[in-house]
Amino acid sequence: MEEGNHTSVKEFILLGLTDDMELRVLLFVIFMFIYLVTLLGNLGISTLICTDVHLHTSMYFFLSNLACVDLCYSTSITPQMLVNLLSPKKNISFSGCAAQQFTFSVFVAAECLLLGVMAYDRYVAICNPLLYPNIINQRTCISLVGATYLVSVVNAMAQSTLTFSLSFCRSNVIDHFFCDFPPLLKLSCSDTSTNEMMIFVLATCLGVGSCGIIVTSYWHIICTVLRIKSVAGRAKAFSTCASHITVVSLFFGTIFIMYFQPATSSSMTQNKVLSLFYTVVIPMLNPIIYSLRNQEVKRAFRRVIHTVSK
Repeated sequence: MEEGNHTSVKEFILLGLTDDMELRVLLFVIFMFIYLVTLLGNLGISTLICTDVHLHTSMYFFLSNLACVDLCYSTSITPQMLVNLLSPKKNISFSGCAAQQFTFSVFVAAECLLLGVMAYDRYVAICNPLLYPNIINQRTCISLVGATYLVSVVNAMAQSTLTFSLSFCRSNVIDHFFCDFPPLLKLSCSDTSTNEMMIFVLATCLGVGSCGIIVTSYWHIICTVLRIKSVAGRAKAFSTCASHITVVSLFFGTIFIMYFQPATSSSMTQNKVLSLFYTVVIPMLNPIIYSLRNQEVKRAFRRVIHTVSK
């Protein structure tokens, strides 16, 4: 296509989840409730960790950052989706789409890396408990979290720059409920092979790299725990990892099914459902999982309730 035939796209139209107005109202109510629970849960767990001195440890420092990341990447998607569910005009500006994709990419990458960091933290705590205070000290925690955010921002800048430097001339209609990379690339009249390769490489490095850290850490943890003679000791060691394993399984399981399945086996409806799960549902579940399965968080919550009720 000649350059002169290109049309400048100033906004995109998000087709969303359904055209059925009654179903859209029902989905609005459901997702509004989920988003409110997400806000309360993640803000609550972050506040609890900040205010309770018993939770001022490296594990809970990483958990508070995970809660902030969950809140931010859900907020980058859900409010726009809720507006579009009730609005007859489901449009988003070109710059708004770029901003949404950038912020979402930052916090999803940060989630991947933080889950890897948290696995490493558990590995050191269980496999090298005597060296743990020296290895995972305050400076190390801040450095790991800082590096996580830095890598996430660089990754998002690279992916967003590659995507939004393309020419969009075929259509401005995105068959999705947010500005995700795959449906955006389908709208471009430019050659997207380089973009697709770079996005795949960057996403694979983050995903596989984080999974590699997690799998390696838990392999050493399992080997160490199985050498513990006491059944109670083994149960206690495993219980400190149970919440993290659950969160990792939900997040990475959904991501890998979403982005690494063969293109011929996926449908747009299936992709939307999977996207809903990891953008809307998982950020709500994470604080619930950590609250229900963590005795220290439960005790901290009871201390807050006791203090407030006095």
